[in-house]
Amino acid sequence: MIDEIQSLVDEYARWLKEKTLIRQVDEWVEITTPYLDRHNDYLQIYARRRNGDYVLTDAGYILQDLELSGCRLDTPKRKSLLMMTLNGFGVKLSGDRLEVQTSAANFAPSKHNLIQAMLAVNDLFGLATPMTASLFYEDVVAWLEEHKIRYAANVKFTGQSGFDHLFDFIIPKSYSQPERIIKTISSPNRDTAQAVAFAWIDIKDVRPPDSKAYAILNDIDRPVPGNVLDALKNYNVKPVLWSDREAVAGELAA
Repeated sequence: MIDEIQSLVDEYARWLKEKTLIRQVDEWVEITTPYLDRHNDYLQIYARRRNGDYVLTDAGYILQDLELSGCRLDTPKRKSLLMMTLNGFGVKLSGDRLEVQTSAANFAPSKHNLIQAMLAVNDLFGLATPMTASLFYEDVVAWLEEHKIRYAANVKFTGQSGFDHLFDFIIPKSYSQPERIIKTISSPNRDTAQAVAFAWIDIKDVRPPDSKAYAILNDIDRPVPGNVLDALKNYNVKPVLWSDREAVAGELAA
């Protein structure tokens, strides 16, 4: 099993390298990543030297795009959720830019954390529709608490690759159930599912052997594509449609 997992981790690293492009833009180096935003555009970050280190930034893209799409982060709850998400990845907010400063030695994990923060913020606040009264993450929290499901929120694990991965909730082991690790996906697509799957692959061998992974998927506005469900199942992440959440309430509460 360890050889199989190592092969999958190596495959992920090759995919990242092959699909990453760089070019010079004035004093910045533009890095185009293989990750897609909710418009199916490749996420881009920018890097340059600063005081002997490197600064990495999204140049304000994520928050500007959300605002243009009608999602304003102008309430205390949304601002708090934004900062909690960024802090989990060690990413700072500079004006409207997501930013991290790093040494050459830490460049790779810092780049990884910035990209994961961009994906997380994009996903958290992607539901700026009139019919959505609250963020999907908040809905999941309310549901967990309604069912008296004990949890710790925003838990970070370091995987075999050395990269950190942030999960939304962890439910500790009980007498009848193993540790359960949960990620919410408010805008399910192939890339967000793949990111969760690879995060689970990377950390599963550093967690107790019977730990389980769950992905709670928002299907309020539209059905979740079949390839999203297949991608998660193939890597032993249990997909839970929000419309079917009561089916797992018992095993999460146990």
